[in-house]
Amino acid sequence: MEKSSDKTTYYDKQPQLLKSEPSKLREHFSRGMTAFLVIVGAIIFFFVLLRFTELSGVIGTVLGVLKPIIYGFAFAFLLNPIMKKVEKWTKPVLGKVLKKETLVDKTARTVGVFSALVFAIALISALLNMLIPELYNSIRNLVVTLPGEISDAIEELNAMAGSDNTTVQKIWQNVLVQGSQMLENWVKNDLLATTDTLLTNVTTGVISVVNGLVNILVGIMASIYILFSKEKFLAQVKKIVYALLKPKRANLLIHIGRKANEIFSGFIIGKIIDSAIIGVLCFIGLSILKMPYVLLVSVIVGVTNVIPVFGPYIGAVPSAILILLVDPIKGLYFIIFIILLQQLDGNVIGPTILGDSTGLSPFWVLTSIVVGGGLFGVLGMLLGVPTFALFYYIFKMIVNQKLEQKKLPVSTACYTDMSYVDNEGNYISSETKIEEEK
Repeated sequence: MEKSSDKTTYYDKQPQLLKSEPSKLREHFSRGMTAFLVIVGAIIFFFVLLRFTELSGVIGTVLGVLKPIIYGFAFAFLLNPIMKKVEKWTKPVLGKVLKKETLVDKTARTVGVFSALVFAIALISALLNMLIPELYNSIRNLVVTLPGEISDAIEELNAMAGSDNTTVQKIWQNVLVQGSQMLENWVKNDLLATTDTLLTNVTTGVISVVNGLVNILVGIMASIYILFSKEKFLAQVKKIVYALLKPKRANLLIHIGRKANEIFSGFIIGKIIDSAIIGVLCFIGLSILKMPYVLLVSVIVGVTNVIPVFGPYIGAVPSAILILLVDPIKGLYFIIFIILLQQLDGNVIGPTILGDSTGLSPFWVLTSIVVGGGLFGVLGMLLGVPTFALFYYIFKMIVNQKLEQKKLPVSTACYTDMSYVDNEGNYISSETKIEEEK
């Protein structure tokens, strides 16, 4: 959920965790119900493990059908900040022309939605128009220059083999023999199968691309409806929450939902802006250094920079290889430049834009990326940090409120080596201990 205005609302204030004093009868009933639910949960868990393959297939099918709607929510999430900015700028102007407030709101929303959509389409089209010709030229240059590079390497090896060094000559002869045998076996055994597989993959890839484009188009249409009616959707969700849960539980759930929106939007939107700045700086730097494949490398570095910690290295490695094939010295300069650029990003640009949007230390950021990437791939590496930050916030809220109930300090700085809590539950700070010793 998102804040409707810049002012603090009822749900922004952290609610107290639930606490009640049940009757004896209710306590016994709760224990019996808990035991029953544990048994039912164990049976369900065993059934899930037993039928995991079938269930995962069903879930995959459902997610495949809902993919356009999921895309729609993702597009709406990314376009929402632009729409809000345009709405904020156009409402005062429309208010002077139109008299009815409802008409002003609807017109401003229409202008905001379509402005955000036009901006996104124009940005993507510009990137594709720049990237596709550069990618074509890069591949063509590789095809033209790579045989020459290989030929030069073979000539150098032949020169080494023709020298008086008998050991080098024998090694080279063995390499040629083994290489020839491997090539012959590959042509006889694997070439035809590889060709069939390649044709099948090409056909499957074309179908997947067409389906992906259809899903994206439907997702764009869904995002327009979502942006136009987001307040109504949020109101419906709040209505259902209050209908199904008690007020305290509903308020807690709504607070966590708003916090989730704050963490995810702050991190993802901030990371996109940060990566765009890094891509532009990379383009300027490579142009000054007269590097090859300037635009292609800048796009790769900018896009992969969205992934925290590991993203810069994921983009730098293939880019460095491309430049090294053309000019090894420039490849070395590129590596030095990327290291300096990432230092600038990590110490200046990133903290300025992202701030403390996640509240995680570097250790937990690294942990969330490793776990998220291991479980869900690239998407997990991107969303692992804000997801872990949300769980971290919930866990911190629980711990702090438990400490407050025990009348203990919540600040981590209070729990040093010299401070402690005595058997009566009283907190003794290091300063208090020093005074007692005096």
